[in-house]
Amino acid sequence: MELISIVEALLFATQEPLGVPQMCAAVKETAKDICDAASEPLAEGTPIQIPEWVAPLAATTEEQVRASLDVLIARYAAEKHAFTLVERANGWRIAARGEYAEWCRALYPGKKVQRLSQPALETLAIVAYRQPITKAGIEAVRGVSVDAMVQQLIDRGLMKIEGRADLPGRPLLYGTTEAFLDHFGVRSLDDMPNASELRRVKLPTAEEGAAAAAEQPQEHQLSLAPVTPAAADDS
Repeated sequence: MELISIVEALLFATQEPLGVPQMCAAVKETAKDICDAASEPLAEGTPIQIPEWVAPLAATTEEQVRASLDVLIARYAAEKHAFTLVERANGWRIAARGEYAEWCRALYPGKKVQRLSQPALETLAIVAYRQPITKAGIEAVRGVSVDAMVQQLIDRGLMKIEGRADLPGRPLLYGTTEAFLDHFGVRSLDDMPNASELRRVKLPTAEEGAAAAAEQPQEHQLSLAPVTPAAADDS
């Protein structure tokens, strides 16, 4: 038995995403427990024999677990399996490949894929790249009221309230959720397209937006295109 096989078994044993530290700890703790049990002789005085490969697993590192994940991904691709491993914000999971999404969705006929409108994508893009941000800040960029859109995105679990800004009136601050990362197929906000560049771009403030609107209303747009999720993520 190899570390690669153990990692694969851990991923198959749960439907919840598993982080690398979590898998590493499971391997190390189990190996240590087996070794500790073997060190205690049976009633008749015969020690328990354990395979030679078990003891080294007690020193498993996260780098070794990550290397095992890479080997599994390459193996699944080479053997043309219908599934692969995907990393999400809260860990790794086994998922059907995207080309099988329509077939897998047939198992859930009552559950339709919810697509985001262009206004929703624009609002999410602003929040994703500039969070935490106030509603007034979003409206300054979009040039329109976003009350209904913000509430809709919160209801869908893609946005959340992060706290209150240190500004007059203590307006609410908004940010994205882990469900947002899953929807767009990214592990973290830093993996979004042009993340560092777009965060440095100066955006209109609420005050500047109000002044511009009085002269010539103009809508500013940021692009954030969703990644087609794996079929297993739609279940």
